[in-house]
Amino acid sequence: MKKILHMLKNIGAFKLLMLTMAGIINAFGITVFLTPVKLYDSGISGTSMLLSQITPDALSLSVFLIALNIPLFLYGLKKQGGSFTFCAIFTVAVYSVTAWLITDVLPIDVSIASPLAGTDLLLCALFGGVISGIGSGLAIRFGGAMDGIEVMAVIFAKRLGLSVGSFVMVYNIVLYIICGAVIHSWILPLYSIVTYAAALKTVDYIVDGLQREKAAMIITAKPDDIKEQLMAEFGCGMTLISAVGGYSGTERTVLYFVVNRFQVMKMKDIVQKLDPLAYITLTEVADIFSVNQDKT
Repeated sequence: MKKILHMLKNIGAFKLLMLTMAGIINAFGITVFLTPVKLYDSGISGTSMLLSQITPDALSLSVFLIALNIPLFLYGLKKQGGSFTFCAIFTVAVYSVTAWLITDVLPIDVSIASPLAGTDLLLCALFGGVISGIGSGLAIRFGGAMDGIEVMAVIFAKRLGLSVGSFVMVYNIVLYIICGAVIHSWILPLYSIVTYAAALKTVDYIVDGLQREKAAMIITAKPDDIKEQLMAEFGCGMTLISAVGGYSGTERTVLYFVVNRFQVMKMKDIVQKLDPLAYITLTEVADIFSVNQDKT
């Protein structure tokens, strides 16, 4: 009990609140948009939806979510740590309870059609994917997870020579093929792929932010001129790195500079005007951690 209380203190009330919101939002997207028209979510959630359809009514979606997810989270305890495992189980528990409340307790009819989108498969696929993606993204952003398949991906992907994303994708492809074979139709599994794509993109936006910064690496023989002009134009600092050309052996300077997407073209124009031979590479930056982000 003391360990649990200590863990709760370290996690914090705000994070628990956000994980609670994540579970509620995910359950809303699944039960209000996907389950009524028999579309499938991805991962263990999608597996639970399929199993709940082909087993007796007593074995509901909520039962399978807990029965399948919690053992996977516990299996990954050593790999992921106690705090993550607790947050993940807590989020799945909230998701399961909320799904049960919506389907079996609240006066909402989700038995044959979505209360908001009717039987329109495309609307249900898109909105169900986006809303459940918001829930999954919040869970990941605040230290938990909504699906045990992600834990299995972290543990087994490298052993199989796959990336984590590829492992999850292969699992979902197999899942949708099985769904099509079980229900003898490919319409719902194909629409479920739309759900998966919408959810995946939404998770990226929630976890990484709507507007990603761009990190520019500028290799130039005129670092002082470019540095002064860029700092004057954008009002921020940068980092200078000494470098040597691999082919020529000539000394060069690399300027590391972070801009937003609206500043990229202006930055290119300044650099190319001052040094037409400068070499520029751009990469996306999901998060920036610094005591002072304006002066580097």
